[in-house]
Amino acid sequence: MPDTAIRPLEEQICFALYSASRSITGRYRELLAPLGVTYPQYLVLLVLWETGTSTVRQLGDRLQLDSGTLSPLLKRLQALGLVTRTRSTLDERVVEISLTPAASEMRNEAPRIAEQICASTGFALGDLARLQGQIATLATQVREFG
Repeated sequence: MPDTAIRPLEEQICFALYSASRSITGRYRELLAPLGVTYPQYLVLLVLWETGTSTVRQLGDRLQLDSGTLSPLLKRLQALGLVTRTRSTLDERVVEISLTPAASEMRNEAPRIAEQICASTGFALGDLARLQGQIATLATQVREFG
């Protein structure tokens, strides 16, 4: 007969992931405060530092955010002078997002932030990379299950 007992909260994978996420994003909040950006804004900047220019759709796909969440975030980044939003010359329905020089300069802070996040976990870099890979695989499998 299968075990039908409900596991305590501390044994639930959902709670472990939730708690870890809150702890890490809280640490990011502290580190990003001097830069004047939020964690979700930082994620957008990470993608743009990698790609240069991106469409709103591409950003949404990469960050797994819908346009209702992403659009206000991009408007705030534009108001901060960190991105520009322009209509594509090929298709006016497409909005392209680009970094401003101020955001490009901010990129110099990213390695320091990553180092401090890594240090705060107490994990060796290789162990942290393996854990990240496992969590990414977990997320992909759960998304594909449904």
